[in-house]
Amino acid sequence: MNPVVVSVCVMLLLALLRVNVVVALTFSAILGGIVSGMSLPDTISAFEGGLGGGATIALSYAMLGTFAVAINRSGITDLLAQSVIRKLNGRDSAKGSAALKYSVLVVLGLLAISSQNAIPVHIAFIPIVIPPLLHVFAKLKMDRRLVACVLTFGLITPYMVLPIGFGGIFLNNILLKNLHDNGLDVVASQVPHAMLLPAAGMLFGVLMAVFISYRKPREYSEELILAAEPEKAEFKPWNIWVAVIAIIVTLGAQLYTGSMIVGALAGFMVFTFGGVIKWKDSHDVFTRGVHMMAMIGFIMISAAGFAAVMKATGGVETLVASLSSSIGDNKPLAALLMLVVGLLVTMGIGSSFSTIPIIATIYVPLALAFGFSPMATIALVGTAAALGDAGSPASDSTLGPTSGLNSDGQHEHIWDTVVPTFIHYNLPLIAFGWLAAMTL
Repeated sequence: MNPVVVSVCVMLLLALLRVNVVVALTFSAILGGIVSGMSLPDTISAFEGGLGGGATIALSYAMLGTFAVAINRSGITDLLAQSVIRKLNGRDSAKGSAALKYSVLVVLGLLAISSQNAIPVHIAFIPIVIPPLLHVFAKLKMDRRLVACVLTFGLITPYMVLPIGFGGIFLNNILLKNLHDNGLDVVASQVPHAMLLPAAGMLFGVLMAVFISYRKPREYSEELILAAEPEKAEFKPWNIWVAVIAIIVTLGAQLYTGSMIVGALAGFMVFTFGGVIKWKDSHDVFTRGVHMMAMIGFIMISAAGFAAVMKATGGVETLVASLSSSIGDNKPLAALLMLVVGLLVTMGIGSSFSTIPIIATIYVPLALAFGFSPMATIALVGTAAALGDAGSPASDSTLGPTSGLNSDGQHEHIWDTVVPTFIHYNLPLIAFGWLAAMTL
């Protein structure tokens, strides 16, 4: 059997059985290497060699976690949550509560979207904003699976179509570059246009989640929410101003240097010099920040090792070659299978950004051989890469929502984030991506 298929299926099975994602990734990577014919020492060597590829991301998330704790200490998130609760208490009718529910969802969606471009902090805002709002969700009896779907929509869709912030990296620096490197003659303006129809699949999925799948009320224990709540920060106008300045400095430093690590560090130093974080407490704040984001960091490091083993096995090339030889001249089937293979690859790696260099090398010549237009080829490669981002246990687009929603232990990563986002985004993405490949 193909090692990529075996590894991804075993990883997903273990994750669904609630085995820790790091353990599932490590075990399935080693199993895939052995299935491919590699020796155990070579497999372990490939896995360990790839771990360094996730170190930068892990440190970035650790620093962002520290920045999140500092923002929480300023009291600005408590102020936001209290203002929403006051509005909620003033609306006793079901109609008023429903209006507030949808208002909260819209605001969270806009925050997630802006985190990819206007204020490119990625998932760092989630552990800052979401935990103080868990009381609001409980009072509204809002299904947290719905919140996870809204957040994931906002984390993924912007980079698919907007060439700003993370979207600029995905569309121009990675997707366009790899298309050029593999002989596809396209210009930058064509890339976002080709991805509009696949992005419409994301919109379809979030509308389904909001108005059909998770519209019914769901109860959560307020005692558990209270037990997990961080210590309330004392409200001081000066701290709020420092928090606003720190956010601006973080954004500016990140845009100037292109580094989340430098941006978060600059923001943390503003909090320290501004007196929100005392020098003697800086070690405790950093420790709490690392603890908050440590699991995400370890999963991303493990995913980098998994990707290195998959590359070493040559399983992606073998899988595509076997599919192309059995498809014949069936163009619609070719588009569908290319998307499914992209789903498998990205589900294991957990990052659409890391998947493109792997699949573009194979997909561009294959798409051109089947007679797909340049626009259709862009849609195929871009959608195949984005596919697994929504439903992968190792994706930061699913790990981020879980980090905030599970702060009280009432939101399970696999069944409450990964499975809902897989159903509502991956399946529509396949359908809309296939439609784009056949019509563009």
